[in-house]
Amino acid sequence: MWNAALWGGVSGSAVLFGALAAMFLPVRKKMIGYIMAFGTGVLIGAAAFELLGESVDNGGLLPTSIGFVAGAVTFTLFDILISNKGAQNRKRSAHKTAAASSGIVLFVGTIMDAIPESIMIGTSLLEADSVSFLLVTAIFISNFPEGLSSTSGMKKSGYSKKKIILLWSTVFVISGIASMAGYIFLDGASKEVLSGIAGFAGGAIIAMVASTMMPEAFEDSGPMTGFIAAIGLLASLVLDHFS
Repeated sequence: MWNAALWGGVSGSAVLFGALAAMFLPVRKKMIGYIMAFGTGVLIGAAAFELLGESVDNGGLLPTSIGFVAGAVTFTLFDILISNKGAQNRKRSAHKTAAASSGIVLFVGTIMDAIPESIMIGTSLLEADSVSFLLVTAIFISNFPEGLSSTSGMKKSGYSKKKIILLWSTVFVISGIASMAGYIFLDGASKEVLSGIAGFAGGAIIAMVASTMMPEAFEDSGPMTGFIAAIGLLASLVLDHFS
């Protein structure tokens, strides 16, 4: 149980590290684009290898497919909702709209991304003796630029450093709790249920990557985006092979 909370916290800590980087380091926009592109490839690989592939093998194609579509639809609906409130660029590092958005809306958008990801970290411990390092790594890489970009917006909206750190520390705690909840409440669930949940997370991740990370990565890093994303996918394959 506590192991699940620990690894959920590790993945959620990336937003806090991103926030600290935004406050104290001069991070170039192109470098954030490179990180985003690499994270895109790793996340696609994690969804394909760790979530969808294993879910089909363990629980069948139907529950995985139903969960996948439900996850993609759910993320899209919530993304439309919070985008209309001003958080459409919450994963962007230097976008003028992100800078003008409400800090609380950005915070809510980050929570929306973090909870299902953390739950899957917890459930991964139910199926194996150790955590899925591929899943943790992929989520960590995607969360870093989210913390950085959202913090840039909060700073320009007048948030103090103390308040910003408090908000992202809350994300860190919530990620740990969500991971622990996934471990506790899904213990003993059928393989079909676990496959459906894994499919749900996979669908949500793919929808998130396509709608937020890919456009920003290309905007910041240009033609190098495809190559770096491909390297990220290869890294995901290597991690999955040795895990």
